[in-house]
Amino acid sequence: MNDTTARNSFTLLGLGDMGTALARTWIAAGHTPTVWNRTASKAQALVAEGAVAAPTAAAAVAANTLVVVCLLDDASVGSALEGVDLDGKDLVNLTTGTPAEARARAAWAEERGARYVDGGIMATPTMIGAPEAGGYVFYSGSRTAVEDHRALLEVPVGVRFVGEDPGHAALHDVALLSAMYGLFAGISHAYALTEGEDVAPKDLAPLLSEWLGAMGFFVGNAAERLTSRDFTTGVVSSLAMQVAATGTLLRTAQEQGVDAGLISPYLELMRRRLEADPAAHGGEDTSGAILMLKR
Repeated sequence: MNDTTARNSFTLLGLGDMGTALARTWIAAGHTPTVWNRTASKAQALVAEGAVAAPTAAAAVAANTLVVVCLLDDASVGSALEGVDLDGKDLVNLTTGTPAEARARAAWAEERGARYVDGGIMATPTMIGAPEAGGYVFYSGSRTAVEDHRALLEVPVGVRFVGEDPGHAALHDVALLSAMYGLFAGISHAYALTEGEDVAPKDLAPLLSEWLGAMGFFVGNAAERLTSRDFTTGVVSSLAMQVAATGTLLRTAQEQGVDAGLISPYLELMRRRLEADPAAHGGEDTSGAILMLKR
């Protein structure tokens, strides 16, 4: 193996939709991944494109210093790497998991002599290898390992290092995905309200996009207020006023025959914040309700 091949070689464990998309992008860029998947047949097409298939996870790990893992869950990572020699390896785990799982897996890897990096992929398989799509991966853990392999990691999607706490990539990943699903819930409720009415979804769509874009200020506003703990200065629409208006939202859902389950938890959260101390919280911005979520 010449020096160029050695620099371009690494190991990839896991060839699901995301793993395959990553592998194809790296191969197209001139890299040579050694690949392994529990279902070996998934490697055949990639071998034809330039990958090297390993018969076992242990053999794949032994082939290179850098080991990228993209499996189903943390349990799959533990199963695939059970008894595998990780001494001197750089383990980059792109498997979706929780912050606690990432921290435990980092300690597990370091006990076995590996540098550990956790990753949270903010992209779908179709966004891999498409810079214009804006995909990226949150990385946390060993900063030096990320920097040592940055050139390779940046090939499929962007790299965003979010700290040496191994759990922070997963934390950022889940925070953004949670916000996404909350947004999807509100959009779904809006479409359900107009279902069966003389309101075409395609006509409501631009109005939703425009309104949600205008409400995007809440992201920065909430960050400033959570930092300062000042929820009252410059409030335009108070918590008391918004709680009073929630009845209209719930009655409309009932009239339209729509289950309010997608929005009622947030409305209830605001009500709880207000009722905890009406005098103190009534004039607040709604971002104060965020504090009610912490147990």
